[in-house]
Amino acid sequence: MNSTSDRVVIGMDPHKRSATIEVMTADETIIGGGRFGTARDGYAAMKTYVKQWPNRVWAIEGCQGIGRHIANRLLNDGEQVLDVPPKLSARTRVFATGQGRKTDATDAHSVALVGTRMAGLRPVVNDEHLALLRILADRRRSLGDDHTRMVSQLHQLLLELIPGGAKKSLSAAQAKALLATVRPRDVVGKARRRVAAELITDLERVYRRSKDADKELREMVASTGTTLMDLHGIGPSGAARLLVEVGQITRFPDRGHFASWNGTAPIDASSGDQVRHRLSRAGNRQINRMLHIMATVQLRNPTEGRAYYDRKKASGKTSMEAMRALKRRLSDIVYRQMVNDTITATATGPGGHRGTSANSSVTGSHPHAGSSEKSLPGPAAIQLRTPLPTTS
Repeated sequence: MNSTSDRVVIGMDPHKRSATIEVMTADETIIGGGRFGTARDGYAAMKTYVKQWPNRVWAIEGCQGIGRHIANRLLNDGEQVLDVPPKLSARTRVFATGQGRKTDATDAHSVALVGTRMAGLRPVVNDEHLALLRILADRRRSLGDDHTRMVSQLHQLLLELIPGGAKKSLSAAQAKALLATVRPRDVVGKARRRVAAELITDLERVYRRSKDADKELREMVASTGTTLMDLHGIGPSGAARLLVEVGQITRFPDRGHFASWNGTAPIDASSGDQVRHRLSRAGNRQINRMLHIMATVQLRNPTEGRAYYDRKKASGKTSMEAMRALKRRLSDIVYRQMVNDTITATATGPGGHRGTSANSSVTGSHPHAGSSEKSLPGPAAIQLRTPLPTTS
């Protein structure tokens, strides 16, 4: 864009079948708006309407969620799109209206205000590789959810067919062997056995698809050059989820910001002379879940994470407090690993040299390395928003 004086921000509250927009100038003057359908005709009408403002940028709420479909269409048409986190637009709506009343029009207004006032909003980019990773990661998670649901249903049926039911960790082959020992004579029992057999067949199919999905994800993640899968407890699904949700790790100035974003930074709950912290329920829950799985895997094995957890328990922390501290430390490790990957990808090349050593990190590759389990009180000394080393 040539200048920002005549630039307008088009705030959008997206839905599946409609989108409400508001056009706002740099001085927060509302100069247009409306509600349009997201089908072909409605989308074309919206594009025709905004042509009167050639110097425009779109601010869309939830580009990683419900707004993704229309954000991708705008990107394909060459438009500039900014992602507005729902938390920011919700705060703006409360302060802008004074009562937080939620309608499509007020949502579009609050999104436009965020797009006008806030600097550093994340631009949406059309990265086909990340889009493919997201599709595969979502599919793998869906298969995992199907597996959990089917196993739960199978346990219920087996409990009604076999006294005491089956053991907790139940595979399809084990369930098939158990079911072979059951020969119900009544109509209800026969129906239970038939449904259980169908569930076992479905489980076998889901297991095969999960293996294929894991193989495809592993190959896709490896092609990115990331070393996330070198960390104990991160598999192809976890690495793919990190790459998709984080995007550019350099958008986080330091490890404290990253921990706050993923919900592992503790919240100060001190009162008077009692100093304590509690677990945060905010942040990106998908990444928080991935870190929880990583911590659980490390606790089940003789790893540095297990040793760190035991030291925290020995120092007087409860099991939940020690788990929180471990997840916070693992967040630092993941952050540093992704930073090192970025530096390696950008600082080396033919005839070039590495401007920053991958070993010069504030957090080592194991949980015992020295980094605070609390979020940092202020900006870190290293600001990763500055340009990374370039090749010479």
